[in-house]
Amino acid sequence: MSLLDIIERVTSKIAPGPTPSFNEAHVVKALELIGDCERIGRIRLSRELGLGEGTTRTLLKHLKNEGITSSSRSGILLSENGKKLFSELRSKLSASKEVPSSPLTFGSCNIAVLVRNSAKAVGSGMEQRDVAIKSGASGATTLIFSSNKLTLPMGEENIAESMPELHDKLVTQFSPEENDVIIVGCGESKDKAEVGAKMAAIKLLKNKN
Repeated sequence: MSLLDIIERVTSKIAPGPTPSFNEAHVVKALELIGDCERIGRIRLSRELGLGEGTTRTLLKHLKNEGITSSSRSGILLSENGKKLFSELRSKLSASKEVPSSPLTFGSCNIAVLVRNSAKAVGSGMEQRDVAIKSGASGATTLIFSSNKLTLPMGEENIAESMPELHDKLVTQFSPEENDVIIVGCGESKDKAEVGAKMAAIKLLKNKN
C-alpha cells in the first residue's frame, strides 16, 4: 500500500466511531514530529499539532491500527513500518519552513514545503490554492523550479527577477532541483498556514500519481 493510501486510511472513520476531526496534513505532521523526535509524548504531540488531546488520542489510535506507531511510558515512537513510511514521506515532501510575507502571500503567517519532482502535475496553481482555502488557510502560492529559477505556473512570472530576495531565500532554504515545486501556505496562524501548505502538497502528490 502506498504512502498516500495509508495517510488516507488513517483519516478514515473507524466504524462505529465518529468521523475524525483531523485531516491528512495532521497525519503527515504527526509522522514528521514522531520521526524527527524519535520519541514524543502525547501532550507535546497534541500541542505541536494544534489539536485537542481527545482528537490526538484518536489520531494515535488510527496510526497504531495501521502498524505505524507503538507507545510506551517514555512516549510514542515509529514502528519499523512507520520508519519506512517516514523515509518515503521525506523522499517526496520536505520539512516545512516559515517564509516572510511578500506580494505572493495572503496571510500574516506563511509556511512553505517542497514537493519533489512534481512540476508536471501542476496546472494553473489554482487547485492548490483552493485545497488550502478549504482546509482553513487563507490561500497558497505554487512555484515551479526550472532552469535554475522559480516561476509561477504557466511561466507567468520569474520570481528571480521580480522578487530576488524572496527567490534567493526559498532556494537557500529548500535547495530545489529541476521540476521540484514549492508551495507556500498562508494563514492567520502558523498552524493554519502549515495545514494549507501540506494539504495542497498532498493534493499535488495525488495528481502526480
